[in-house]
Amino acid sequence: MGEKHTVRFEPVGIEIEVDEDQNILRAAAEQGVQLMHGCKEGQCAACKSFVLEGDLDDIDLDRYSTFALPDQEKEEGQTLLCRAHAYGDLVIELLNYDEEIIRSGLPLKKGVAEVVSNESVTHDMRHLVLKLVEPAEIKFFPGQYMDIMVPDTEESRSFSMANTPGREGHFEFVIKVYPDGLFSEFLASKVQIGDRLDVEGPFGTFTLRESRSAPLIFVGGGAGLAPVLGLLRSMAERGVERQSVFYYGARQQRDLCFEKELRELEELLPGFRYVPALSEPAEGDEWDGEVGLITDVVQRCEPDLSGREAYVCGPPPMVDAAIPLLTALGVPEQYIFYDKFTTTGEQGGEDGQ
Repeated sequence: MGEKHTVRFEPVGIEIEVDEDQNILRAAAEQGVQLMHGCKEGQCAACKSFVLEGDLDDIDLDRYSTFALPDQEKEEGQTLLCRAHAYGDLVIELLNYDEEIIRSGLPLKKGVAEVVSNESVTHDMRHLVLKLVEPAEIKFFPGQYMDIMVPDTEESRSFSMANTPGREGHFEFVIKVYPDGLFSEFLASKVQIGDRLDVEGPFGTFTLRESRSAPLIFVGGGAGLAPVLGLLRSMAERGVERQSVFYYGARQQRDLCFEKELRELEELLPGFRYVPALSEPAEGDEWDGEVGLITDVVQRCEPDLSGREAYVCGPPPMVDAAIPLLTALGVPEQYIFYDKFTTTGEQGGEDGQ
């Protein structure tokens, strides 16, 4: 291990010790400090922060995208906590943080899980269920994600849990299969029931903020279904009676899954509505539901979202289009929580506000 240094986060006044061999985000997570983050690969900018005190030369960054941190921002003192190593004491100003989340971190744990099932749910999405072999438990909040190691490589991929923590030791994922994707190829052609996989978690801050009772709007697309399904299942289990609606965008009818359960949740959850929309219905689709890009459908159906809290999850273009739209429709920016599935990790998360 390398030398340790002190990093203090403002304006929250939390101080941690960081080993030079660790990035700052991971060191914080291991000490129960849940900073905003997403892809953990320097791609998404969710963990971008500002160096208030300390020498910029005392920060070394692992490889990252200049889209997430342009050179000018780096020169001005901004940094990516998921890539930053401290070689001196620092004071960091968090540009993106959540008071409710920051002190609620669950311990990161590595484990081994066994494949219980691996089934297609659409032509390009699979439903993977794992059961923990060791340790006895890895705790998580609904909406969080886990890293799964790709066997025989040094690579891992991040996937959101679709289940709630109630079913002990089980993890359920809805995973989009990308052509030539490292994990996708492995999942589609090699993963067998009984296989064992190395996992680590929990990560992510796409979790329901419990301190408010505002009505909820969920907007999702693709495998962004998984964490939203986890949140809805949790609300149903716990009898949460916040009014909510889930707008889910797919291309064609063959891209929809978990329809039966989502309709059942309309019965179980008081005031919940599920609104799927197809952007390009196929000729054979007998579809009488909403048609268009999911952001256009939201705009058409929800002229005023004042007082709502929004959770957005899916491919980056959808998330990037949804955030300004929701703001324009009246959702305060600090109450928009998003999880952007970046394709570099096949399905990473980007959590932020």
